[in-house]
Amino acid sequence: MKVMLRLNDAGTLVVYVAKKDLEEEVVKQTDGSEGKILTLANGWELEFRDLPELANLPQTVEAKRLV
Repeated sequence: MKVMLRLNDAGTLVVYVAKKDLEEEVVKQTDGSEGKILTLANGWELEFRDLPELANLPQTVEAKRLV
């Protein structure tokens, strides 16, 4: 799924999922088998193969939702 990554005013990483009209802060980052896993405040876990540098945000990237 396509998601947009950005930094909010407090400097926290935020993920926006347009198809779900969902915007949540990232509460945890871990390394997964195929890339970085970001855990959102609502409990969703999204896996990113190529997570962009924070300096290059906002940016739309491909993510995979883990169950």
